Amino acid sequence: MLPMMRTNTWLPSVFNDLFDTDFMPRAKATAPAINVIESEKDYKVELAAPGMKKEDFDVQINDEGNLHIKLEQKNEKKEEDKNAHYLRREFSYTKFEQTLILPDDVEKDKIAAHVEHGVLTIDLPKLAPKEEPKIGRKVEIA
Repeated sequence: MLPMMRTNTWLPSVFNDLFDTDFMPRAKATAPAINVIESEKDYKVELAAPGMKKEDFDVQINDEGNLHIKLEQKNEKKEEDKNAHYLRREFSYTKFEQTLILPDDVEKDKIAAHVEHGVLTIDLPKLAPKEEPKIGRKVEIA
């Protein structure tokens, strides 16, 4: 048997009429999609951010050695109608922060990033594998 939930249809419609208007639009909060790709030579982090410029990003390695990505964009649009002497302003603000724990095999001094077609790509080169010297010798039997 499934539990039954009672709904009151009067209350939600009042809130919809009051808050779901052009005067008070719904806030939409989304985080950019992140892809992480591994190859033999490196890792790549891709962050989808359409319409963003390289000035909107801040990519750092923090004190703990983790990759910190910050995205912040402020827009202000002004439209003026000369006939009605009307001034309208719209503010838009986007902010996103993400910290990624880097693997031990990342060469942190050679990390690079670029933005192209609305995608931030961060290249994380891997350290060259350390070759341990092979020690070959004959073992004497006592």
